[in-house]
Amino acid sequence: MNAPHLLAVAAQVERFAPLAAAVAAEGLRLGWLDVSAEASSPVPPALEQAAALGLLRAVAVGGGRAVSVKPLKGAPVLRDLLREHFRGCAAVLVTGDVAVETPRLEPIPGGGYRVMPPGEAARELAPEEIARRLRRPRPWS
Repeated sequence: MNAPHLLAVAAQVERFAPLAAAVAAEGLRLGWLDVSAEASSPVPPALEQAAALGLLRAVAVGGGRAVSVKPLKGAPVLRDLLREHFRGCAAVLVTGDVAVETPRLEPIPGGGYRVMPPGEAARELAPEEIARRLRRPRPWS
């Protein structure tokens, strides 16, 4: 399985609702990764306790969602995060400090998005066009 495309974002997650809908309409999956998040905010107490014990992973399921806690030793490794949490995603929108050079994605007034691949000209694209391009190995070329 191929690694998902990464798109660095700075806007709030709700600004990407049209893109999420377009990606789903293409039969693809989109992920969200916040590498700057304070991971201790609302986590069920039993999961906190399990992580403190050093258990490999603790998972709570209910209310239409699953919450997973995994203790980390050292800094997170992006490749590991993508493999463990985003398998099957065509793309992952990542916010925070990412140590790899990745295209930036920002919403533009009036709809659509601006994609800014490193070292290339920016492109303004509709959500549906971005979703179609995510099927390609190099969606911005």
